[in-house]
Amino acid sequence: MVRMRGKRLKGRPLRRYALFVALAGLFAILLLQTSPRLRAMVDPARTMAADQLASSARPGLWDRITGRSAREERIRELEAEVRELTRYRQVAISMAARLESYEDMLNMMGEPPVRGVTARTTSETNGPFREAILVNAGALQGVEEGAYAENEGGLVGRVVQLGERSSRVLLVTDFNSRVPVVGEASGMRAIVYGDRDDLGTLTDMPEKGSFIEGERVLTSGDGGVFPRGIVVGEIVERSGDQRVDFSMTRATGGFVRLMPSTKIPKPEAYPIEPYVPEDDEATETAASEEGDDPSGNPGGR
Repeated sequence: MVRMRGKRLKGRPLRRYALFVALAGLFAILLLQTSPRLRAMVDPARTMAADQLASSARPGLWDRITGRSAREERIRELEAEVRELTRYRQVAISMAARLESYEDMLNMMGEPPVRGVTARTTSETNGPFREAILVNAGALQGVEEGAYAENEGGLVGRVVQLGERSSRVLLVTDFNSRVPVVGEASGMRAIVYGDRDDLGTLTDMPEKGSFIEGERVLTSGDGGVFPRGIVVGEIVERSGDQRVDFSMTRATGGFVRLMPSTKIPKPEAYPIEPYVPEDDEATETAASEEGDDPSGNPGGR
């Protein structure tokens, strides 16, 4: 009996310790499920361990034949990509909020409201020296003469003929078009015009420097025809020369967006009137009523 009681007394602390450990484990799991900070700290290690366990398991012959292993591998890759994109999304949201607060602090002027018309391409005119398209939107729909057209790829061209219900757009791939551009990375400026091989030719380039192969080419805004920052294409190498691969050719929707060109008036068009304080205005009014000149000469002499 004494031995049995000793064994029972020895077993009780072990049970108590096991109960305490189980309760602590349940409490830790509860904290992990409810606390976002702890979950963010544990998730990378948990996902890494899960990926290691999944990669260590070799797929069977039947899984290889049915393609199940390939699907599971693709699912794991997509899950890893989603986790990476989620992290970048959080960074982008925080940077956008920070940029907005900086703009509010600096009282920065925003971009003017953009208004435009979306139209469908109805027909195309191709020739050895001219490339243009007709769109089913004109003056009645709010299209202005000199407006530029763009699609999901980039700059398409500009309106050269305007009708009531249709417009003719001269494409940037045409030989007669001239688009001032600037390199996004290099900052080089040039003028692009179209050619017969559907690639743009660069002209009026500076003597020193060159574009970087693969960089994007944007409108520079010189001349006031096109606003600054519209994507035109990318720099490619052809036969030792730098050409422009137009981005508009990658779009297949058949729609274009007709946008009015940005016209910034010159300061001389709206001169600033001289400021007259209120006291001086009252003095001039009283002097005019008395018939005397404000300079002190009676009768304005």
